[in-house]
Amino acid sequence: MQQQVPPIRVGFTASRKVGNAVARNRARRRLREAARLVLPGTAASGRDYVLIGRPTTLSRSFPALLEDLRTALHRLRAERRDAERIGKNNG
Repeated sequence: MQQQVPPIRVGFTASRKVGNAVARNRARRRLREAARLVLPGTAASGRDYVLIGRPTTLSRSFPALLEDLRTALHRLRAERRDAERIGKNNG
Protein backbone atom coordinates (compact mmCIF):
# COMPACT_ATOMS: atom_id res chain seq x y z
CA MET A 1 0.00 0.00 0.00
CA GLN A 2 1.33 3.41 -0.97
CA GLN A 3 1.48 6.07 1.74
CA GLN A 4 -0.24 9.32 0.78
CA VAL A 5 1.60 12.61 1.09
CA PRO A 6 -0.43 15.14 3.11
CA PRO A 7 -1.58 18.08 0.99
CA ILE A 8 -0.32 21.64 1.19
CA ARG A 9 -3.23 23.80 2.30
CA VAL A 10 -3.28 27.52 1.47
CA GLY A 11 -5.55 30.36 2.52
CA PHE A 12 -5.66 33.88 1.10
CA THR A 13 -6.82 37.09 2.71
CA ALA A 14 -6.75 40.80 1.96
CA SER A 15 -8.17 43.40 4.31
CA ARG A 16 -10.01 46.56 3.34
CA LYS A 17 -6.72 48.43 3.72
CA VAL A 18 -5.76 46.93 0.35
CA GLY A 19 -8.60 48.80 -1.34
CA ASN A 20 -12.10 48.20 -2.61
CA ALA A 21 -13.48 44.74 -3.42
CA VAL A 22 -11.98 44.76 -6.92
CA ALA A 23 -8.52 45.56 -5.56
CA ARG A 24 -8.79 42.93 -2.81
CA ASN A 25 -9.86 40.28 -5.30
CA ARG A 26 -7.02 41.22 -7.63
CA ALA A 27 -4.53 40.93 -4.74
CA ARG A 28 -5.89 37.48 -3.84
CA ARG A 29 -5.73 36.35 -7.49
CA ARG A 30 -2.08 37.43 -7.71
CA LEU A 31 -1.27 35.59 -4.48
CA ARG A 32 -3.16 32.50 -5.66
CA GLU A 33 -1.16 32.38 -8.90
CA ALA A 34 2.12 32.94 -7.04
CA ALA A 35 1.23 30.09 -4.68
CA ARG A 36 0.34 27.83 -7.61
CA LEU A 37 3.76 28.43 -9.15
CA VAL A 38 5.96 28.42 -6.04
CA LEU A 39 4.45 26.21 -3.34
CA PRO A 40 4.63 22.79 -5.04
CA GLY A 41 8.42 22.99 -5.29
CA THR A 42 9.28 24.71 -2.02
CA ALA A 43 6.51 24.30 0.57
CA ALA A 44 6.47 21.49 3.12
CA SER A 45 3.66 18.99 2.61
CA GLY A 46 1.14 18.69 5.42
CA ARG A 47 1.52 22.35 6.36
CA ASP A 48 -1.02 25.16 6.25
CA TYR A 49 -0.03 28.51 4.76
CA VAL A 50 -1.88 31.82 4.85
CA LEU A 51 -0.89 34.47 2.32
CA ILE A 52 -1.91 37.97 3.31
CA GLY A 53 -2.46 40.59 0.64
CA ARG A 54 -1.01 44.00 1.42
CA PRO A 55 -1.44 47.22 -0.57
CA THR A 56 1.95 46.63 -2.20
CA THR A 57 0.73 43.25 -3.49
CA LEU A 58 -1.00 45.18 -6.26
CA SER A 59 1.95 47.32 -7.30
CA ARG A 60 4.78 44.81 -6.88
CA SER A 61 6.01 43.22 -10.10
CA PHE A 62 4.95 39.60 -10.43
CA PRO A 63 8.52 38.22 -10.61
CA ALA A 64 9.34 40.14 -7.41
CA LEU A 65 6.19 38.73 -5.77
CA LEU A 66 7.31 35.20 -6.67
CA GLU A 67 10.77 35.85 -5.24
CA ASP A 68 9.23 37.29 -2.05
CA LEU A 69 7.22 34.09 -1.58
CA ARG A 70 10.26 31.88 -2.21
CA THR A 71 12.30 33.89 0.29
CA ALA A 72 9.56 33.68 2.92
CA LEU A 73 9.32 29.90 2.50
CA HIS A 74 13.09 29.47 2.79
CA ARG A 75 13.10 31.60 5.96
CA LEU A 76 10.30 29.49 7.45
CA ARG A 77 12.20 26.31 6.67
CA ALA A 78 15.38 27.69 8.29
CA GLU A 79 13.50 28.81 11.42
CA ARG A 80 11.85 25.40 11.70
CA ARG A 81 15.23 23.64 11.46
CA ASP A 82 16.64 25.95 14.14
CA ALA A 83 13.67 25.32 16.42
CA GLU A 84 14.01 21.55 15.99
CA ARG A 85 17.73 21.72 16.71
CA ILE A 86 17.12 23.74 19.90
CA GLY A 87 14.39 21.33 20.97
CA LYS A 88 16.70 18.34 20.57
CA ASN A 89 19.43 20.02 22.59
CA ASN A 90 17.05 20.81 25.46
CA GLY A 91 15.42 17.54 25.88
